[in-house]
Amino acid sequence: MTNKRRGATPDTPQKQPALPILDLRDFQRTDQRQTFLANLRQAARDVGFFYLIGHGVNDTLIQQIWQVSRRFFALPQAEKNAISMANSPHFRGYTQLGRELTRGVPDRREQIDIGAELPALELSSKDPAWMRLQGPNQWPSRLPELREVTLEWSATLRSVAISLLHAFSVALEQPETALDGLINKAPAQLLKLIRYPGSHQAHERQGVGPHKDAGILTLLLQDDHPGLQVEKNGEWLDVPPIPGALVVNIGEILELATNGYLRATLHRVLVPDAGVTRYSIGYFLSPSLEGSVPLLPLPEHLAKDALGPESDPDNPLFRDIGPNALKGRLRSHPDVTERFYPEFLP
Repeated sequence: MTNKRRGATPDTPQKQPALPILDLRDFQRTDQRQTFLANLRQAARDVGFFYLIGHGVNDTLIQQIWQVSRRFFALPQAEKNAISMANSPHFRGYTQLGRELTRGVPDRREQIDIGAELPALELSSKDPAWMRLQGPNQWPSRLPELREVTLEWSATLRSVAISLLHAFSVALEQPETALDGLINKAPAQLLKLIRYPGSHQAHERQGVGPHKDAGILTLLLQDDHPGLQVEKNGEWLDVPPIPGALVVNIGEILELATNGYLRATLHRVLVPDAGVTRYSIGYFLSPSLEGSVPLLPLPEHLAKDALGPESDPDNPLFRDIGPNALKGRLRSHPDVTERFYPEFLP
């Protein structure tokens, strides 16, 4: 989760109905397709989050990603620190507890960020800074299977996310491939393995502060412990885990592409109580760094409900993809900014 935003103020979550549950298989079923598309459009407009079942991700792979994630976080601290994100101009690698910020407040989580495995570009001082985002990942030497499993997970979730992107295009009465230009160059996806240790301290309940995701779509796998909440009408709604389901939310790129007809939604994570640890695995379908976000020509009956992209002077949205991607990373990881991007320091 990247671009960080000011959140809603209520602190006590209220009991609310569950989020919509959509079955991706219905997109390919002739008798269910139109109902699925209507429900997809409604879910995205209403709260911007939904559960996804029928996604086709193999149960064996799900167990493998959980196992390798827990094994990574169980490594000695020195071995995790050896692949610290602070070593990477590409914002890849391990982040210690409290080292990532949401609007300047430390998040109580540790994580490893894994992007597309690509070589760093050969750049000159005249090239734009966002081109430095492409590059290799960092891998722990003691856990070689982490690379194999996480890259397979990323490839699998990318396929699911692209199917959803096609469904969104059709739901908006566009050609199915209307948004493929966002992803048909070098991939800029991100995978986060995340661990939230519990706490009984009130000032340590922020696992991740209120924010919106900067990419196209996010697909989240949760363990058995609650904590994720989304904001709707000034209240925080719990998003409890459902076995086998992915939680999906739209990012700011779709908000830009639809002139605000689809809107990214504020969400946050509260850490569990002391003695409990929560794990999650987030996959973020992001646009290729080159180019800009198109504006879809929505039909009149949809366009009239487009509110325009949200305007936040503390976090402006850019149509140019590279600067937009870099902006969020710089503000979330000040240690990387200080070392590799000092020209952006105040």
